[in-house]
Amino acid sequence: MTAKKLETGTFTDERDGKEYRTVEMPDGKVWMAQNLNYKIKNSWCYPNDEYIGKKYGRLYTWDAAMKACPTGWRLPSRFDWVNIVTALGGWMNFPVKKLMAEFGWKDGGTDDFGFSALPGGCRLENEIPFGFGIGCTWWLCTMSLGEGCADTFFMNDSYCNINVYSSVEQGNSVRCIQ
Repeated sequence: MTAKKLETGTFTDERDGKEYRTVEMPDGKVWMAQNLNYKIKNSWCYPNDEYIGKKYGRLYTWDAAMKACPTGWRLPSRFDWVNIVTALGGWMNFPVKKLMAEFGWKDGGTDDFGFSALPGGCRLENEIPFGFGIGCTWWLCTMSLGEGCADTFFMNDSYCNINVYSSVEQGNSVRCIQ
């Protein structure tokens, strides 16, 4: 059985003219192959450096993330991430390096699928930048059970996880999906 060739392309955000690479992932969904870099209230570049934002995207509070994706795009759900993890071998065998960009990570990734994940870190509630070069946390479209918490997908050099206790005031990356 031959592997399906993944489709890649580009999308231009009409709101600010920024162009984003896109990729159809093994789950059949089209994802942005870059973190979103659309400037809105309660979004920041890490660590308040617009140059870094061009490469790593912006960090958003959960409320800002809910409004950030362009028309026709949305925040991924827990189910969307579970589908990717399942398509790539499941939680126990998930090849995180295959989603990581070849640069920026401590040990480097292989970026086999063109997803180009970068370790953009996050912005903690107390406005302190954290984790740049170590990992990336993306917002999901669902609230957690705890008050003031929302779901996120976290990835670092060796593992990934869906977290359910991220403060909605924390700044995390956004990866939009169609």
